[in-house]
Amino acid sequence: MKLYESLAADIAAQINQGVIREGERIPSVRQTSQHHNLSVSTVIRAFLLLESRGLIESRPQSGYFVRRRPAALAQVQTPCGEPLAAAEMARGRTLDTSEFVLTTLRSIHEGSVPLGSPYPDPAMFPWARLNQHANSIARRSSQIAISTDLPPGNPELIRQIARRHLENGLAVDSAEIIVTTGATEALNLCLQAVAPAGSLIAVETPTYYALLQAIERMQMRVIEIATDPVEGIDLEALERAIVEQGVAACMVMPNFQNPQGFQMSDERKRAMVEMLTRHDVPAIENDVYHELYYGDVHPSSLKNYDTRGLVLHCNSFSKTLSPAHRIGWTLPGRYRAQVEKLKFLNTLNTAALPQLAIAEYLRNDGYDYHLRKVRKTYAQQASIMAAAVLRFFPSGTGVSQPAGGYLLWVTLPDGVQALELYARAQERGISIGAGNIFATGDAFQHCIRLNYSYPWTAEVETAVRTLGLLAGELCSNCTPQKRANL
Repeated sequence: MKLYESLAADIAAQINQGVIREGERIPSVRQTSQHHNLSVSTVIRAFLLLESRGLIESRPQSGYFVRRRPAALAQVQTPCGEPLAAAEMARGRTLDTSEFVLTTLRSIHEGSVPLGSPYPDPAMFPWARLNQHANSIARRSSQIAISTDLPPGNPELIRQIARRHLENGLAVDSAEIIVTTGATEALNLCLQAVAPAGSLIAVETPTYYALLQAIERMQMRVIEIATDPVEGIDLEALERAIVEQGVAACMVMPNFQNPQGFQMSDERKRAMVEMLTRHDVPAIENDVYHELYYGDVHPSSLKNYDTRGLVLHCNSFSKTLSPAHRIGWTLPGRYRAQVEKLKFLNTLNTAALPQLAIAEYLRNDGYDYHLRKVRKTYAQQASIMAAAVLRFFPSGTGVSQPAGGYLLWVTLPDGVQALELYARAQERGISIGAGNIFATGDAFQHCIRLNYSYPWTAEVETAVRTLGLLAGELCSNCTPQKRANL
C-alpha cells in the first residue's frame, strides 16, 4: 500500500469508528503533514482519494469535513467496528455478562429504543438545579478541600442522608454512614468486608447481574435461593443453605427487586433478619429503589429490624436524583470500620463537588415534591407497559406486578428463547434485558426485563408491538407438543 493510501485508510477507519463524526472538520493538510511526517503532496493525494470515495468534502476557505451520508448508508457499530455485535453475541450463546451489558448500553447510545436499559429516563432528573448548585459551589472553591471528600464523606451530605432516613422512619447514627461512589461501590465494599475469597454467598434468583459479577470478581462462590415474584426470597431454603452449606453472607433486594419488582412484606423482612441473627449471618441490603414506591407509605428496610449490626444497608441517589453524580452510601453496622478502611484503600475518596451539590439540593429544593412526581409517572407507565405486553405478546406471556421502581419482568411462552428474541430485537433497533444474565444457569432463558421509565410514545409502543410480533414468530417455531401447552 502506498503512503497516501495508508493515510487515507487510517482516516477512513477513524470516520467509520466515530472518532471523527459527520460534519466535523478533519485536521488540516499542514497539521496532518506534520503529525504523520509526510509530505504535503502525499496528504493532498490521500484527501483527494477520501473525497472521491464520498467520505470527506472540501469547503472553500474552511478545509476538509466529514461528509454527511444518507441515513440508509449509516450502520450501527461497536467501537471495534463490528455491526450488531450484541445480536451476534446473543446468537453465539457465548454469554459474557459484562460484555453483553456493555454492548447493549452502546447500542442504546447509538439510538436503540432503551427498553433494555438498567437506568431511568434521564429527563426525570433535576439537572438544571443540580448544575446551578455545582457551579455556585465551584465559584466558592474554598469549600472544596481534600478533607471534605475523604471517608466517611462530606459532613453536610451525611447529615442530610441521616435526616432522610429519619423522615422515612429509620433513626440512624450519622457516624455509621459512609459515602461511596454510587451504590455499586457500596455493595462491593460491604461484600469485601463480610467475607474472604472462597466464601459462599447467597443471592435471590433471579437477581441483579452486578451482584453475581461482584461475587465472581472477588473469587467467592454463589448459591441461588428460589425467590417468589410476590413474597420474595424463600426464607426456609435460605436457612437450610446457611445450616447445611455454610453460607457466609447473603445479598438481597427486598424493595422493588431488580428484576422482578416485588416488595417483601414487613413481616417477612422482620422474619428474615431474626433468622439471620440466630445464625450470625450478615445481609447486604441493596435498597436503591427505596424512594420509588407507588403506595401511600414508604416501605421499611431490613435495617429497620436489625439490632445486632448484621444488616449492611446500601443506597444511592442514582435512581432518584442523578446517576451522573455517582453518589451512594452505606450503613454497614458492625462492619463499619472495615468498610471505611476498604473505601480508603480502594478509591481513597468520593468527589467533593457532587457531594456538596446534592447536599445543597436536599437542603433547599423540594426533594419530596420531585419524588412524588417521579413516582406518579412511573406508576402510570408501569400499568401502560404491562397492558401493552399482554396485548401484543403471544398467549402464555406473563408479567410481574411491580410495587415500585421502573422495571417489568416478562415471562415468555416456553418456545421463546430470550437470547434469540434479544438478537432479533437488536437488529430492529430495540434493546431488551435477556433473562439469562440474571442467573448463573438457564432457569430464566424464557424471561426478559423491560424498562418503562421513558415516556409512552409512538416509538415505544411500536417497539413493544414489534417485540410481541417477534415473540410470536419464535413461538410458531415450537414443536407441536409445546405449542399445545401454550
